[in-house]
Amino acid sequence: MTIIGRITACLETDTGLVRDHNEDHVDFWEPKTQEEEAKHGWLYLVADGVGGADAGEIASQYASQRTIMHYLESEEQIDWGQRILDAMQAANTDLRQLVLDHHNGSRMATTMVAAVLQESRLFISNVGDSRGYHWRNGRLQQITKDQSLVAKLLEEGAITEEEARNHPRKNVILYSLGSENQPHIDLFEFTWEPGDILFLCSDGLTKHITDDEISKIISTESPKNAANTLIELANERGGEDNISVAVVQYQSSKITNQAKEKAVDTAAPLIPPQYRTAMWLFTLVLSFIQSILTFLVWFFLRV
Repeated sequence: MTIIGRITACLETDTGLVRDHNEDHVDFWEPKTQEEEAKHGWLYLVADGVGGADAGEIASQYASQRTIMHYLESEEQIDWGQRILDAMQAANTDLRQLVLDHHNGSRMATTMVAAVLQESRLFISNVGDSRGYHWRNGRLQQITKDQSLVAKLLEEGAITEEEARNHPRKNVILYSLGSENQPHIDLFEFTWEPGDILFLCSDGLTKHITDDEISKIISTESPKNAANTLIELANERGGEDNISVAVVQYQSSKITNQAKEKAVDTAAPLIPPQYRTAMWLFTLVLSFIQSILTFLVWFFLRV
């Protein structure tokens, strides 16, 4: 079974209003043929260069590109969930080697949340605090668990949700690619059905936008409009960090050129053909009268 022609996706990243450069990175791989789809499925990811580390923007981009490369090279792995985990671990090794070879041992690290779509299954893996969500039938569910100090304290009951929102160490993450030889990477598997929406984001978005707001926007707007709306809203509320989102929608039916043309026609003004000529002539008459009145006003003012 193929879902080619039924996936609409948009990935966007923005510097925000406070940072002077963008350490986030978004990336993807989509099949062009059913053969490619059968081998690799669909891959989307969001990475956030760890604040405080050197060259976070290099870490996020490099780790993303290496993850995609290793994933595509390991088509013999029939366990798709293990396949994305292995690809991220391999990218972690590559990133650490890059630091040793070219960056004089400086620290480079990044969070990452990656999602693989394969027929009726959805695999989401993450390290750090970038998030993966799944929307279905009006309900948005956060799939990933933040690998952060505050999230761990909250889970253990050591702090309240109110204390978590204002905790002085809320930016401290426990794991990331590049930080250790083999970081802990979580993996989640769900069913993937027509009408579902996959949503990935960096913490720069969730600092400003609630889950309820995310749910409403991604379910009522196209992926492109939803991505832009969310980023604009986060910036309106301060834009304290880099902001990245990926919105992936599984259409209930195949998207065709005929459907697109119909949508354009529907959006056009519904003027019956028999009235179009009359309206055109009426517009010309109005323009002529306006010109005459303008000339008369100019003439009498001169006199």
